[in-house]
Amino acid sequence: MSERRALPVALPVTWRASPNHGERRNGVKADILVLHYTATPTAQVALDWLCMPEKEVSAHYLVDEAGGVVQMVGEDRRAWHAGRASWKGETDINSRSIGIEIQNEGPEGDYPDFPDRQMATVEALCRDILTRHDIPPERVLAHSDVAPGRKIDPGEKFDWARLHRAGIGHWVAPGDIGDGPVLQMGDKGEGVAELRTKLGAYGYNIEPDELYDGWTSTIVSAFQLHFRQARADGIADASTVDTLDRLLLGLGT
Repeated sequence: MSERRALPVALPVTWRASPNHGERRNGVKADILVLHYTATPTAQVALDWLCMPEKEVSAHYLVDEAGGVVQMVGEDRRAWHAGRASWKGETDINSRSIGIEIQNEGPEGDYPDFPDRQMATVEALCRDILTRHDIPPERVLAHSDVAPGRKIDPGEKFDWARLHRAGIGHWVAPGDIGDGPVLQMGDKGEGVAELRTKLGAYGYNIEPDELYDGWTSTIVSAFQLHFRQARADGIADASTVDTLDRLLLGLGT
């Protein structure tokens, strides 16, 4: 039985059941929160898509531009939102997560800013979810974190710093972008190996190696989309490395 969640009265909430869900596998409980954007022209288009049986995709919640919330899948159920994904060596992210779709066209359309009223609802919804699930701040993630290269949402315009100020997610102010040494495609050596090890230690799906290959660039870009949004170019400059180091320091690693 899929559980319909009664959210705080301040949130305008409706319920539309999606058939696209199942049991959380192996008895695991949700310990990851994944944020997406819809990449659709309207929230209604996204909602219809997420509720079509033949599409085999869903999410627990959808937040529209006006701050309205639609719940489609109970939090006790495994919604189908992350797809092929990985974090900290875990590959069944759907079984371990709650998924929130946030209406925004993304760069496939005009990629508008996320309105304040929408972000206020995202904050309230995240806080509500975190009261019921043991989700550490560093496991409040972007779709691009768990599916790098395949997904880029919610993108460089999403205000992770605002969520952090509201007590949601892991964040440090990104290092200033300036001149200095960089690691990039084709580089080899201990510096690359250290970078890859650190990205893997944070949770990204990357193995230690001394080569800065295409996958390294993809992972660095995913990291930047979340944590150093001013330039997500896949090049590990001093700003990127400094930001990563301070995030890891906050985890005690």
